[in-house]
Amino acid sequence: MTDVNKLRNGTAFELDGQPYLVLKYEFSKMGRGNANIKLKVRNLITGSVLQKGFSSGNNVDEIFLKRKKMQYLFSDQYQSTFMDPVSFEQVEIKNEVLGESKPYLQEGGDVQVLFWEEQALAVELPAKLTFTIKETGPGEKGNTVSNMYKPATLDSGLEVKVPLFINQGEKVIIDTRNGDYVSRG
Repeated sequence: MTDVNKLRNGTAFELDGQPYLVLKYEFSKMGRGNANIKLKVRNLITGSVLQKGFSSGNNVDEIFLKRKKMQYLFSDQYQSTFMDPVSFEQVEIKNEVLGESKPYLQEGGDVQVLFWEEQALAVELPAKLTFTIKETGPGEKGNTVSNMYKPATLDSGLEVKVPLFINQGEKVIIDTRNGDYVSRG
């Protein structure tokens, strides 16, 4: 058992037989009463994102997820397949469980797959990944001082905002935590 005050972003815990991963942790205390802890969590089995509230002093069962470096192979309409580069063992994860991570997966790219009780549950992406611009408006010179952005479609199908000077076919680095443009690749 672990006190909910010790939960932080990225911590995993079990509640009512379901594994959860903390996405966002908020602590608030008003006056003399107990502190309130608000968590934004992802159910690692269903992929749903929920808000959970706890009072200070509550306990949950902390679980330890095993992280294993694996290579993304391919997806169909229901699941995505990953392979261990050492043993060539393959595991599948449902696409709805991958949720927001799915558009960032690149064929042959390395990710950390999270396992709980030998079941593959989720993936952890690197903080930044390089993509190629598949489609965007024409590039414009100038306007580099102001933050002017235009829509662009990446080779993975993900739509992001990039600066005006970026052209089709260029490589860009995208922050996988929020989908923002970082720099040219």
